[in-house]
Amino acid sequence: MLTLLIILFALALILIAIVKYDIHPFLALFCGAILYGLLAGMDGELILKSISEGFGGVLGSIGLLILLGVMMGTFLEKTGGAIVIANKILSWIGEKNVTKAMMTCGYILSIPVFGDSTFIMMNPISKSLSIKGKVPYAATTVALALGATASHSLVPPTPGPIATAGILEADLGMIIFWGLIVSLTTMIPAYIFVTKVVTKMPLEAKFVADEKKIDESTYPSAFSSFLPIVLPLLLIILASVAKYPTEPFGTGIFYTLIVFIGSPVIALLIGAFLSFSLPKKFDRQVLSSSGWIGEAILIAAPVILITGAGGVFGKMLQNSGIGDLVSANMSGASWGIFLPFLIAFSLKTAQGSSTVAMITTASIIAPLLGSLGLDSESMRVFAVLATGAGAMAISHANDSFFWAVTQLSGLSIKQGNQSHSIGTLIMSLTAITMIFIISQFF
Repeated sequence: MLTLLIILFALALILIAIVKYDIHPFLALFCGAILYGLLAGMDGELILKSISEGFGGVLGSIGLLILLGVMMGTFLEKTGGAIVIANKILSWIGEKNVTKAMMTCGYILSIPVFGDSTFIMMNPISKSLSIKGKVPYAATTVALALGATASHSLVPPTPGPIATAGILEADLGMIIFWGLIVSLTTMIPAYIFVTKVVTKMPLEAKFVADEKKIDESTYPSAFSSFLPIVLPLLLIILASVAKYPTEPFGTGIFYTLIVFIGSPVIALLIGAFLSFSLPKKFDRQVLSSSGWIGEAILIAAPVILITGAGGVFGKMLQNSGIGDLVSANMSGASWGIFLPFLIAFSLKTAQGSSTVAMITTASIIAPLLGSLGLDSESMRVFAVLATGAGAMAISHANDSFFWAVTQLSGLSIKQGNQSHSIGTLIMSLTAITMIFIISQFF
């Protein structure tokens, strides 16, 4: 009981540091992990060992994945490839189905690009289509935001799912496969909510004078824009299928090739190199430390450091014997897949960042997988997805994405809570329900 109280105390201090005193999550998590180790009575040598193994072990497996994913997203954003993808989706779905198109655009673009960036890029299109299609602007705005939310926490290569998969040692290919199914399902009730409730909110789309028009002649082709996203996902899924006990691709040279190019780091490296070809006129400057690559590294660095700090916290918990303690005290309980969901949900609601919520939850859950019955290959995958489902909600005033949605669209705080915040809650509950049902059969 004392150990559990120490964990809660350490988590409370971490949350207070992040929320109240605006201390960087990396520093809060890292210092919180060391404080937990000291209070739990761990000796100095074991604490230092936990720091080394936790930080190095996690970053050794997923640091490059996060960086490569961010690089890919940066090139798609800078070259206009993301807008090309959005326009192609609009042409497929049709401008008459503006709400559905906006939700789909947000969903697809938020797989390689951060949710905030997706919304900022797509907001002008959302405005113009709202006016052109005579669709309430509140509906197109919230549809775009919820579409971005659906994939951001459930579909790699966004940093949260990648980091969580690395900490819980889950198969990335299966996370992509089931993550796509679960996240797409969450958009059904979200779409109904938008069309039935959000459309009634009064909000007028207004263009401001400084909204820039970009020369679309410099944009890449639709095929080139989709390729860096689709090919790595397919390669990772194929590699996972190749490793099935039934050996669908045999054990020869083809199997070896698929497993190699489908390994997450090689697949995302291929995606990153494909994204380098997106600029119409290639300039080596974009690959420099002051160019787009340098910018991507600056974006990825905080996420990588936070992930490493989360790894330290997880290793500290593991080495303190928390797994054995939980096994002894929860042997009769059946929290299963719901515990990572509830922890991530609480952390997301308390401090705002989905990525921080996922990494912290994974660090707490990692030593407990056996006790919770989540240590099989398939259940590790569902534990990652349950964590992502919890980290979807609730997006409100302590979430930077909430402010991007409300401030750029003109939604009031009350309207934002009634639309975007409730929408994330609906999607979160739908996701965990789907994950629980699927986990009963696979």
